[in-house]
Amino acid sequence: MDRYLSAPQLARLVGVPAGARPYYRALAEAVRALILDGRLSVRVRMPAERHLAAALGVSRTTVTAAYDRLRAQGYLDSRQGSGSWTALPGPGSLGVENPWLAADGDGLLPLHCAAPAATALLPDAVAAAATDLPCHGLGTGYDPVGLAPLRAAIAARYTARGVATRPEQILVTAGAQHAIHLVMTLLAGPGDPVVVESPTYPHALDAARTRGVRLVPAGVPDSGWHLDLLTGALRQSAARLAYLIPDFHNPTGLLMSGADRAALVAAARRYDTTLVVDESWAELALDAGPPVAPMAAHDTDGRVISIGSASKLWWGGLRIGWIRGTGALVRRLALLRASVDIAAPLLEQLVVARLFDRIEETRAERRRDFTASRDALVAALRAELPDWRFTVPAGGGFLWVRLDSPAATPLAETAAAQGVRLAAGPWFGVDGTLERYLRLPFTLPPAVVTDAVRRLAAARAAGAGPAGRPPRPPLIPTL
Repeated sequence: MDRYLSAPQLARLVGVPAGARPYYRALAEAVRALILDGRLSVRVRMPAERHLAAALGVSRTTVTAAYDRLRAQGYLDSRQGSGSWTALPGPGSLGVENPWLAADGDGLLPLHCAAPAATALLPDAVAAAATDLPCHGLGTGYDPVGLAPLRAAIAARYTARGVATRPEQILVTAGAQHAIHLVMTLLAGPGDPVVVESPTYPHALDAARTRGVRLVPAGVPDSGWHLDLLTGALRQSAARLAYLIPDFHNPTGLLMSGADRAALVAAARRYDTTLVVDESWAELALDAGPPVAPMAAHDTDGRVISIGSASKLWWGGLRIGWIRGTGALVRRLALLRASVDIAAPLLEQLVVARLFDRIEETRAERRRDFTASRDALVAALRAELPDWRFTVPAGGGFLWVRLDSPAATPLAETAAAQGVRLAAGPWFGVDGTLERYLRLPFTLPPAVVTDAVRRLAAARAAGAGPAGRPPRPPLIPTL
């Protein structure tokens, strides 16, 4: 049954003063604010223009202009002869006025964070999950290993990618970070050597440090992995654990070849090392080319632990991740996580299970939006900051940019005054190095990344600020 709003109801909600000028713009902004605040739900049928005009005491032309403005902004969806419904715009259609861009209300463009807005398929998945929920309401809702339909969907996706997987090999977690923390807690202890790439995902370093491990960095040059550096680190440190990101590596965007994956797993077998493989970005290939099989495809003795996440493909607000390992490992991890959070949220698991049914649609959506933003970011950097160097990645969500001087941290300080929050290179390093690098995401709309680069150019022209200042920690998580 369609939900609808009467003209008198909407007139009471908008509360636009009679003297507002221009009135149509004020009316459109009031309706937009109601939608963004959640006071006016999405997919509610709006009153006819003539009825709303009568309720507000204005001309129908004024209401028509307001509706036209809302349609142009993506907040109304109209079908001729059927009416208009409230909607939310796709993130790619939003510019620098995107109301979700401000971080903690400070107004800075969040270039420190490589996280996309929700997929357009999310509302449908939430509605479908809500219908599924009563079927699961007779139980306790606590399942440390995860909901059976979701585990089956994740296992089926691994199988489709070339790694035969049973649902018993999957543990559902509250995001990839939770998964990393569980694995580190179970398999690493104080003083244990753990090999990590440099640069790498900062919060994985945080998880390792909370265990008091000894981090053993292996450099990842701009040109790609040097297997002798990684295998040498495994051999020389006698590490029993290594954390790697072979799929559109965070932050470099590199994609490890199949041959290198096979060689690395063979080295891990030789040196008795378990590989923790973060695949958070694995589904986000943008350019055409043959897919690379997951690292676990080369595993014959259960030493590759794969970690995945719903946040990069579908939305960061879905705090669902997973671990793929042996059945025995999953049981051990389930016992451990029961002391932390018992189980992942049931409704979110149902939503992600539904989204897996339409994964190729989401991948196509991300390819379209991320490719447009990547191309806009590349063009803006080449026009505004031609001395900066980078390799355009075939997927993922960011560029790893080499500056013309080692000034990433002071540049980040100066850029904040220009309205941009940056992820400076040292955030991704073990020991405060990488001052010549920035990670710039292309998960934001093209207009936003283009504007951000203009501001970066202005910050660089203004001077990088005092040198030698230690990097500040991010005010909100760097993703």
